[in-house]
Amino acid sequence: MTMCTAKALAVDDRKENLLALEAILQGLPLEVVGVTSGDDALKRLLVDDFAVILLDAQMPGMDGFETAGHIKNRQRTRHIPIVFLTAVDYDAHLAFRGYQAGAVDYITKPFDPWVLRSKIAVFVDLWRLNTELAERAAERDELGRAVDDALLLLTDPGDDPADALVRVRGRLAAVRDRRRHG
Repeated sequence: MTMCTAKALAVDDRKENLLALEAILQGLPLEVVGVTSGDDALKRLLVDDFAVILLDAQMPGMDGFETAGHIKNRQRTRHIPIVFLTAVDYDAHLAFRGYQAGAVDYITKPFDPWVLRSKIAVFVDLWRLNTELAERAAERDELGRAVDDALLLLTDPGDDPADALVRVRGRLAAVRDRRRHG
């Protein structure tokens, strides 16, 4: 199985907050990618996959709520959990707005860094499990195609047996290589 590194997208207009998040999450099996605006977050989400998004609610330009709305409207990113982090004192209306925008959590600053680490670790574990399941499904599909080719080799007099055998061996080799390098 291939083991990719999980990534967290941290979105905050203040660079010192991004540095603090990196420090808090240091030591987790996670790469923290920091951006300073909702626009930059949406651009980054076009090219990278993330296990979780840490999103500041209050930012100039596109705020976190609008950014979350765009993230949840995209097919490619709608499944990524969003955790809002905000310096604004707890306001039930803002928290509700965050949950309406698709957040799984809404945390006000200051927060306990160990609680945040624990929550993010859960999302990293879920991402790893999901990635592993996707790889196993791809492997199962590849094995299924190899079995289909083997059956064709045995039952279809019109298929060149040598070609079918090459296809079966190639598919089985691909599955074996994926297991060795994972």
